[in-house]
Amino acid sequence: MELGRRRVLRMGGAVAAGAGLTGLTACSGTGATGQEGAAGDKDKGRISVWSWQGPAAEMKALVPEFNKKYPGIEVTVEDIGNPAIWDKITTGLAANGQGLADVLHIGVDYLPGYVEKFPGGLADLGPLGANAYRDAFAQGMWQTVCPDGKRVNALPWEANSAGFYYRADLFEKAGVDADALQTWEETIEAGKEIKQKTGAHLLGIDKPASQADAANFFQMLLQLQGAFYFSLSGEITLDSPEAVKAMTLIKTMNDAGLVSDLAGGWNALMSSLKQGTAAVLPMPTWFGGIIQEQVPEEAGKWKVRLPPAVRRGGSTAATVNSTHLAVAGASEHQAAAWSFVEFVLTRPASQVQIYKGKGIAPALMKAYDDAVFHEPSPFFGGQRKGEVFLEALKAPSSAFNYTADYARALKLVTDAQSKVLLGGADPAKVLRDAADQLGRQTGRKVHR
Repeated sequence: MELGRRRVLRMGGAVAAGAGLTGLTACSGTGATGQEGAAGDKDKGRISVWSWQGPAAEMKALVPEFNKKYPGIEVTVEDIGNPAIWDKITTGLAANGQGLADVLHIGVDYLPGYVEKFPGGLADLGPLGANAYRDAFAQGMWQTVCPDGKRVNALPWEANSAGFYYRADLFEKAGVDADALQTWEETIEAGKEIKQKTGAHLLGIDKPASQADAANFFQMLLQLQGAFYFSLSGEITLDSPEAVKAMTLIKTMNDAGLVSDLAGGWNALMSSLKQGTAAVLPMPTWFGGIIQEQVPEEAGKWKVRLPPAVRRGGSTAATVNSTHLAVAGASEHQAAAWSFVEFVLTRPASQVQIYKGKGIAPALMKAYDDAVFHEPSPFFGGQRKGEVFLEALKAPSSAFNYTADYARALKLVTDAQSKVLLGGADPAKVLRDAADQLGRQTGRKVHR
C-alpha cells in the first residue's frame, strides 16, 4: 500500500499543483497545443513513464512481461515522487512538452486542470485505440477521461469507492446493528448510543483544516448525492441543496459531540486509529490496507460496508477518487506509449498483479473476475472485502468535474467547514459565501 502517494494526493499536493496551474496562462499557437508529437510505431521505440512510489514499482515489475509481447519497445519507469510529479508535469506542459515523459500518471484532481490550461498537452488516445475500451471501466470513469465525448485524455487506472470502515466490537457493545443503518441521520442516532456506551466518537474531522484534505468526509457526502463543487459544465455548485445537506449533517454530528478533532492531519488520524477514539472511518477502498497495517492486533474487530445514503433511498455508491495514465502530446512515440498503457490498464492479468502487489483497486471491471477479489478477509471478520467495493463499482455512479479550480474550491470549502465546526456557523450561509467568493476568484458562474 503506497501510503505516501494517497496521503499527498488528498492533501497539500493538490493545493500546490492547483495554485501552480492557475498562475499559468497558455499562449497561442504551438504553446497552447504543445509540441507536435508523432504516433511512431506501436511495436518499436524508447519510452519513459512517470509515476510515484508503489505504482511505479508495479509498472516496473510488468515490463519483462510487456517485453515478451513488445520486444522492440524499451521502457524506463521513473519514480518521480509525490507531490514532486505534479510540479514536474506542470513545468513540462508549460514548456510545450519539452522534457516530459511519454506516459504520465495523473490523479483525477489534476487531469482537468492540465487539459484546460494546456490544450493538446496530452495526446488524444482515441485515434490510438482507446475507444475500444469505452465500456470496460467502472461507472462514470469514461466520462471522467472523455468529458466532451470526443477527446480521450487518459485511460482509467484505479477507482476508489466510498467506504464505511467500522469497529464491529464497539457497535456490538453499544447494541447497534451497523448493517441496518440506511441513512446518515440513523447513523447519527447510532453514534449517540456508541458514544454513551463506549466513549468512542462516531468519527473524526480535522476541524481547523490544518491540512488540505480536511473536507474529505464532506466531499464524500456530496459525491454520494451525485453532486460536487462544480457541475459537469464547470459552473460552481458549492452551495447546492446537496452541499447544504452534507454540511448540515456534519454540523448535527458535531453539535451532538460525536466528532473528534483530527487537527494535524494524517498523524492525528493514525493516532486516533491506534487509540480507538472513533467507531467509524468513512474512507475510500484503499484505506482498508492502512487499517490492517497500523493495527494488526485488531484483526476480527473491524468490518466494512458501503456508506449509508445521505437521503433515504439514495445512493450508497460513489467513486471518490481515481488515477489515470495519459500520453504526452509532445511524445514522438505515442503509439508505443499507448501499447504500454493498453498493456497495463486493459489487460486483467496486469491489474490483478498490481492489486496483489499494492492493493490498488482497478477501474477495469474484467479484472474483478479473478478470485483474489472474492477471498474472505480474516482481518475483516471473514468478509469478502473486495466484493463490498465491487458492488459500488457496478452501481450507477456519477462523473465529477474537478476543473482547473479544484484547489481554490477545496480551500474555500475547508474554511467554511471550520466555521461550522468551530464557530457554529450556518451551513447554508457559509457555503453561499464560499460559492460567491469562488465565482469572484475564477470568473465562473455560480449555479443557482
